[in-house]
Amino acid sequence: MSKIKNKNTKPEEIVRKYLFNRGLRYRKNVKKLPGCPDVVLLKYNTVIFINGCFWHVHDGCKYFKWPQNNKEFWEAKLLVNKKRDAEKNKELELLGWKVIVVWECELKKPFQTERLDKLYTEIVGNK
Repeated sequence: MSKIKNKNTKPEEIVRKYLFNRGLRYRKNVKKLPGCPDVVLLKYNTVIFINGCFWHVHDGCKYFKWPQNNKEFWEAKLLVNKKRDAEKNKELELLGWKVIVVWECELKKPFQTERLDKLYTEIVGNK
């Protein structure tokens, strides 16, 4: 468990590299904002969270399965993560930020290009 990173993960790097190549400039892991968003685009007043399917309980995802060992511990831990995510997203929205969540499974090869293009459109609109 100690080897699991919470910053600069592969999915985060994929998103950040794509945004940079599209000409968008951002800040990483801004601690002053609720939830410490993975990517903050000040110009577009937008924050992006890149969530792992397991750690953030991606309902209906084939990559998320409840652990069979120590069920009570994992259920409590993961549901707290999910609740905290919802609270932080709400706080950011009340502060006027547009919140976008990108799931780890959406960045798998067959879906990656489509999701990243959709992300760009969500950020800048249909210009």
